[in-house]
Amino acid sequence: MKRLVQAALAAAALGFAAPATAQTTLKVGSTPTGIPFTFLDTKTNTIQGVMVDVITAVGREAGFSVQVEPLQFSTLIAALTAKKIDLISAAMFITPARKEVIDFSEPVYTYGEALIVPKADGRDHAAFADLKGETVGAQVGTAFVEPLKKSGLFPEVKIYDTIPDVLRDVNSGRLKAGFADGPILAYNLKQGLFPNVRLVESYKPTVVGSVGIGLRKEDAALKAKIDAGLAKIKQSGELARILEKWGLKPSVNPS
Repeated sequence: MKRLVQAALAAAALGFAAPATAQTTLKVGSTPTGIPFTFLDTKTNTIQGVMVDVITAVGREAGFSVQVEPLQFSTLIAALTAKKIDLISAAMFITPARKEVIDFSEPVYTYGEALIVPKADGRDHAAFADLKGETVGAQVGTAFVEPLKKSGLFPEVKIYDTIPDVLRDVNSGRLKAGFADGPILAYNLKQGLFPNVRLVESYKPTVVGSVGIGLRKEDAALKAKIDAGLAKIKQSGELARILEKWGLKPSVNPS
């Protein structure tokens, strides 16, 4: 009984309700696509990647364990606000629009969008304007969709469920250009699964943002615990090691 009371008090200290168990377990929403940040490992049938390793390490420092729940990217925020999950740990930018609905931890990693085109297109595109008049694509729910639409440069911005869907259409020639998270596109192309796709090195990103761990606005005490845990793994070098493990440059990580 004493242990149950202690566990309940620990859960209360973190700022959320949870069953009285030896260690609090939080449900973490993540996505089966988005490698190297998150992806479905078919060998183990579990979600793996940078953001899984990060939230696991942060949880260890903050005193909770994690249960990763696979969800589509576009459903993550709704699942969080509906309390179907407790946290979001995926390749989700901290944006003003999202911060109106949920809260975020301190930044984990910063990057921008990248451009992919068919290999037959050898031009050195540097900006949206270089693709004026073309049909382009992006993943639903990402921070890149609205800037593409608002630019007024494209007759159609096709919306895809996943980044591999964008890659497949560019690879087949059905799409002239695709925009998505730079590290995710680079990682996918290194696997050699889309031989007819080229990452445009000359392109300069328009939307540069930071990925953070998402949580409900009312969970201020939990946010403090997560930020403290994140600060510890940054200081110890563990975050840099996680990034390096998945092929991401530690120098991009904000201090």
